[in-house]
Amino acid sequence: MTALDLSSPVAVVGAGTMGQGIAQVALVAGHPVRLYDTVPGRAREAADAIGARLDRLVEKGRLPAGDRDAARARLTPVEELAGLAGCALVAEAVVERLEVKQELFRALEDVVDDDCLLATNTSSLSVTAIGGALRVPGRCVGLHFFNPAPLLPLVEVVSGFATDPACGTRAYDTARAWGKTPVACADTPGFLVNRVARPFYAEAFAVYEDQGADPATIDAVLRESGGFRMGAFELTDLIGQDVNESVTHSVWTSFFQDARFRPSLAQRRLVESGRLGRKSGRGWYDYRDGGDDGRGDRGGAGRGDRGGAGRPGPHTAGPADRPPHIVVHGDLGPAAALVPMAREAGIEVRAQDDGDDPRIVLPGGGQLCLADGWPVSESPDTIGFDLALDYRAATRVALSAPPEIRPRHLAEATGLFQALGKRVSVIGDVPGMIVARAVARIIDLAFEAAAKGVATRDDIDTAMRLGVNYPLGPFEWSRRVGAGWAFDVLASMHELDGTGRYAPSRALRHHAHACDQREDRPS
Repeated sequence: MTALDLSSPVAVVGAGTMGQGIAQVALVAGHPVRLYDTVPGRAREAADAIGARLDRLVEKGRLPAGDRDAARARLTPVEELAGLAGCALVAEAVVERLEVKQELFRALEDVVDDDCLLATNTSSLSVTAIGGALRVPGRCVGLHFFNPAPLLPLVEVVSGFATDPACGTRAYDTARAWGKTPVACADTPGFLVNRVARPFYAEAFAVYEDQGADPATIDAVLRESGGFRMGAFELTDLIGQDVNESVTHSVWTSFFQDARFRPSLAQRRLVESGRLGRKSGRGWYDYRDGGDDGRGDRGGAGRGDRGGAGRPGPHTAGPADRPPHIVVHGDLGPAAALVPMAREAGIEVRAQDDGDDPRIVLPGGGQLCLADGWPVSESPDTIGFDLALDYRAATRVALSAPPEIRPRHLAEATGLFQALGKRVSVIGDVPGMIVARAVARIIDLAFEAAAKGVATRDDIDTAMRLGVNYPLGPFEWSRRVGAGWAFDVLASMHELDGTGRYAPSRALRHHAHACDQREDRPS
């Protein structure tokens, strides 16, 4: 292991929230820490704030008082950059502008020794470009912590084109020694998390822009069916619309305006109007006058439930009668659990293993099909239902129906899922619905990243679970839904869309076809 010795001083430049968090992590791990900021007095204020957080840890029984006192004694605010001489690692957490970070690192080269690691906490800039102006570019490495740094375990350790492998290894081992879970990745736009996570936001915004559903309904479906901790609209309100859009725009630009990373016009208008989310009082939701988190009522009946403080909650269908029986054709794949669930709910299930396309036929002749990337209006009398992380655990299921669907079909579909204990949200006829299109695209970008050597599959799964709290990593999702599922969804959407946004990557195509060939081999 090549982690820095605990006697080696660590410096943090930038005394904002992230800088304080990184300093606290290194401090609690046992290092002497020096804190610097260009604004006079801010380093001292930050040191006091870190001390206050250590006090709270002692009060909660998470840190012995003696360890707190020792940590305080090791923390030194400095007023001049020269005060960082002798440090073994300097981590910057300054403004996200390339020229600022380059200028800082050039200045640091005149202060620190040649073997000092220079680590950038950038979330969207090129580590290669930041280190490119250095006399010793091999010492520059990305250490991307997630906010709040003392609490979130993930650290992306990013090696630029010129990063010395030994420096990358030392940074990785040091992050692990600090109690973090590091993942090694190459220097590509968005690194791991901000690259693979783009569709979670983009597809939710696209459903909204296509008039498929309102923000509260989309968020509810992502949480209650997809298993995500927060929906895309409430999460970007928490992050800050300007911050989230800036990262999206940076990744899109860095990939030469690849259509798969295209920003949302609706989010752009939100930012232009100053509705930046919680910090401004309004974003997708209204937080003024003590407003709630925008999630609204989790239950209720009737379309347009009202959330807290009078804000709209998710659209939830009113009660409907359960169908007496259903006919199941083929293998429902990711939705196979619905068959035993229906039986357990007292609904007669008639199975037809006739090789037809997988579907559930309702008593009145309506058909239920899992979201497959096609609009349901392509097939008469068809209603789509969305993907769920776990149909047994899900508390809400989305149905997609064209305007001309017969009321009986929609009522029977609604009654079926209500009989299974689910709230039902009926959305517009949007290909891929909500959860399915987001998960399919996340899987695709993950396969592409692994194929291009950005990171290993295991590290990608770890990064997405720990960095953005996904219920499963992309490869775990892929194993759950089946090898060809994501490819089939995206291939259908690509045929409809034509812009390249949904074009499956070669890596996903290869994976799907390779699995098909293995299944076709005689046993």
